[in-house]
Amino acid sequence: MSTQRFNERALDYHQKPRPGKIEVVPTKNYSTQRDLSYAYSPGVAVPSLEIVKDRSTAYKYTNKGNLVAVISNGSAVLGLGNIGPDASKPVMEGKGLLFKIFADIDVFDIEINAENPKDFIETVKRIAPTFGGINLEDIKAPEAFEIEKRLKAELPIPVIHDDQHGTAIISCAALINALEIVEKKIDQVNMVVLGAGAAAISCTNLYCDFGLKKQNVVMVDSKGVIRTDRSHLTPQKKLYATDKNLHTLEQAINGADVLIGLSGPNILTPEMLRSMADNPIVFAMANPNPEIEYPLAIEVRDDVIMATGRSDYPNQVNNVLGFPFLFRGALDVRATAINEPMKRATVQALADLAKEPVPETVNVAYDKTRLHFGREYIIPKPFDPRLITRIPLAVAKAAVESGVATQPIQDWEKYQEDLAYRVGGDSKKTVRLIQDRAKLSPKRIVFAEAEHLEILRAAQIIHEEKIGVPILLGEYRRVASLMQSLDFDFEDVEIINIQSEEQQEKKKSYAQQFWDSKKRRGRTLYNSQILMNEPNYFGSMMVRAGDADAMISGYAQSYPAVIKPILSTAQRPINSRTIAATNLMVTRRGPLFLSDTTINVDPSSEELVKIAEMTAQTVKMFGYQPVMAMLSFSNFGSSPFPQAQKVSEAVKILHQTQPDLIVDGPIQCDFALSNKLLAGGFPFSSLNGKKVNTLIFPNLDAANITYKLMKELNGTLSIGPILMGLNKSIHVLQFRASIQEIVNMAAVAVIDAQWKSSQESCTLF
Repeated sequence: MSTQRFNERALDYHQKPRPGKIEVVPTKNYSTQRDLSYAYSPGVAVPSLEIVKDRSTAYKYTNKGNLVAVISNGSAVLGLGNIGPDASKPVMEGKGLLFKIFADIDVFDIEINAENPKDFIETVKRIAPTFGGINLEDIKAPEAFEIEKRLKAELPIPVIHDDQHGTAIISCAALINALEIVEKKIDQVNMVVLGAGAAAISCTNLYCDFGLKKQNVVMVDSKGVIRTDRSHLTPQKKLYATDKNLHTLEQAINGADVLIGLSGPNILTPEMLRSMADNPIVFAMANPNPEIEYPLAIEVRDDVIMATGRSDYPNQVNNVLGFPFLFRGALDVRATAINEPMKRATVQALADLAKEPVPETVNVAYDKTRLHFGREYIIPKPFDPRLITRIPLAVAKAAVESGVATQPIQDWEKYQEDLAYRVGGDSKKTVRLIQDRAKLSPKRIVFAEAEHLEILRAAQIIHEEKIGVPILLGEYRRVASLMQSLDFDFEDVEIINIQSEEQQEKKKSYAQQFWDSKKRRGRTLYNSQILMNEPNYFGSMMVRAGDADAMISGYAQSYPAVIKPILSTAQRPINSRTIAATNLMVTRRGPLFLSDTTINVDPSSEELVKIAEMTAQTVKMFGYQPVMAMLSFSNFGSSPFPQAQKVSEAVKILHQTQPDLIVDGPIQCDFALSNKLLAGGFPFSSLNGKKVNTLIFPNLDAANITYKLMKELNGTLSIGPILMGLNKSIHVLQFRASIQEIVNMAAVAVIDAQWKSSQESCTLF
């Protein structure tokens, strides 16, 4: 995508369908007059009077306990500099978005027109009663130090300047682990800090809290090494002024063990890197372009441990690993401050988490066979689902132990469970993970209905976001005209008119292949040739022949009309004739797979077994460990009716043939999804104490009705139906699917193609 087009899309994103990125959403019913009488007059007076009696009850009756102010004056915004409060607002809204999606914290962004620290501090102090915590953002040094110090001392709620402490916390965790890998001790290493702003000073302060010796630090700013004989040094810079005979970065870095870069792009030269000690640690954290590019650094020194602020290289030092979870823990114990023990707890929790086995969902999201602690993995990934349960827990415990928690948590296990549920159903995060996974290895996707504007709009997104490589089936002039109306570069995308002369030989080839597989099933070669004029047959044969990797169809046609050509042309594994479909539902409790939602009307016990096995493999494809409930209207043999007995038989077979699969039933849906109900009624079940993420339904009626009810009544995001049991990645859209649903299904088709290309097709399911 060109820079101009990217900029236009960025402006559209912030402007449409309504300006900005965040909104206020009611959390209470307001549909009746009675609701409104409680919400406002006269009912609102009741909690107000309670708060007058006890100010702390504001946390009980308002959203104060989950509300953070993101406050800036716009004096040091990202890499943009002093752009002022108005121009900083998009950035502050973005910060609020991160708070919400990673830790379920609500945010009001506040931009203050005051560069004078006194005015800024007074403004923040006057509005502070609204909030449970304050995140200062993008304020230039040295004013940032005074502002944070004063507000922390004068306000009874957590205050932190994330530009300083966020980077310090994340990089400190990475530093601890990097030093462990190279077998160096923090109190013995020589460190060069390139940059002397708020973040660099705070990083160095925190490293010293963990044992770094000040005399082993050389700090370099735009004027060179910060020396004791330099005049006009700020108090913060004086802390790290050296009397060593060093004047330039080139001199300072010679023999250094660690370089911490928080300055600007391409300042560290290959020669400087070569002069560092054995097994150097380089954190080049200038954004978006680091002090030295990652590929160049590892080319120059194969023993370097490198971290940057970029997501496209290993070891990303990303503040989102810290601030949402730090505030989550602080708010949950109603802390009066974010103190040093809480910051140290965050550092240690992050460092420890990187050493643990990585969940398969993270491996899948980052297209890694197995991420493991080492030179290219010294810090957790931002989408690691364990962050929400580990970091706030450590922070909350540190707050309690250090005496700043005013509402200590009584049940730590329940608190950890509550944390997991806070963001378990974040549909946007799930979609992002799926799309990011697809982007790592894009595949060729045939769109059999390319003459529809919605299909082309989805294909455009897929093309521009590099989720996949669209191949469009349709009449060339019509498709090209629609693409032109969308500003979709049709010269860069393959359009196939299957009625054109150019495709006649291809159709003959596909017809021959199709007939070869069907000639003993009543098909004729002539009939096979006729079928190749239909896009669903042609597209399916493209995938079968290896001319494409995946196909999407069904936007404008009924499900049976699309599934018939697919089942006629697609190859199936030798050991399975069963085809089924699952829907991925993104619920509040997390992802939930429902099978079979579109194919098998009344499956037998044996077919239920195959459906369960295929669904288990699909769940694994998305990076989850399947925990499977075989549903019925009865629980564990309580009904003699055949509908329940077939489920019992399927469970029995699965226990025998798949002993490692966590599966049980027959079980009613509420017992499957409630650990409390299950433990009370059926403590013997293998599902006890586990979070069920897969539901196998006894028939099509139950599965299809359930997923559509969930989708429409609860607004649950549904991704699917995902076809299972084919050797190739071919999927059917829901009739009149939205553009976003088409994009999601295309990403799933790419992941499916990735998975199948890495498996032996005959043993995939």
